[in-house]
Amino acid sequence: MEVIRFSSATLHPICAATIGFFDGVHRGHQYLIDRVRAVAKRENCRSAVITFPAPPQQIINPAFKAQLISTYEEKIEMLSEKGIDECIILDFNKELSSLSAKQFMNDILKEQFNVAHLIVGYDHRFGHDRREGYNDYVRYGEEIGISVEAVPAFEWHDRIISSSAIRQLLYKGNIEEANDALGYSYYIKGEVIKGHQMGRKMGFPTANIALNSDEKIVPKAGVYAVRVHSKGETYGGMLNIGHRPTLDNGNDTSIEAHILDFDKDIYGCPICISFIKYIRKEQKFPSIAALIQQLNIDKETIEKILEND
Repeated sequence: MEVIRFSSATLHPICAATIGFFDGVHRGHQYLIDRVRAVAKRENCRSAVITFPAPPQQIINPAFKAQLISTYEEKIEMLSEKGIDECIILDFNKELSSLSAKQFMNDILKEQFNVAHLIVGYDHRFGHDRREGYNDYVRYGEEIGISVEAVPAFEWHDRIISSSAIRQLLYKGNIEEANDALGYSYYIKGEVIKGHQMGRKMGFPTANIALNSDEKIVPKAGVYAVRVHSKGETYGGMLNIGHRPTLDNGNDTSIEAHILDFDKDIYGCPICISFIKYIRKEQKFPSIAALIQQLNIDKETIEKILEND
């Protein structure tokens, strides 16, 4: 996949394209992209995804704080695996936000990106007032030479898949449902940093993780069964997100993974955590001994889950 940064001087070959933010590149996005590829093959042209490096809401509302399923880099990596010929990166700005839907279709999609076939999601809207919809896009397309096709809502296991719905699942700790909607295991990336090393003293050494992005969604606090990816290897793990109340950690949220059957120094190394299942909520125990007892129960539970995953 060729990644193209928008430039007014750039000339693009004729393409079939879709446009959107594509947070998470979930099953619904994949369905839409498959349709773009099919139209491109039928029309003997290139396939393209037009997307933004940051949420357009940040331009419209500077106070908006993004909480993302995928970072920009993760999104581009996932899009590159979907068989699209090119990904066009369009910086959303105030000038762009002021364009009407017809102006956007003519001045950007037609004149700059040479889009001949536009494929849009069932609920997709663009233009400064976002009042116009599919029938308007078809009419404008006929006037300026773009065929427009709407893809119906994608349903998976009797529910419509959307980025906003997946975010809510993650916030609630419904990892299995979120993973099912995504089509892959939700993951976070970061660097292993030194912690208080209390886990090591209890027989459960942990990798404390500093996330690469503060915009990435951190699922609900609690204990999770996870897969840990480090230095090209994958291990089972148990992850805790929370304040470690038994250890009086204060209000600081920590993310720490106990990696099963692992005893290597990975301080300063990049790490990726794939979430498999939510196990239990974080809780305060009456003693360190009670906490260790529960950790052993958690470990046994998680080992069984990972064996069957």
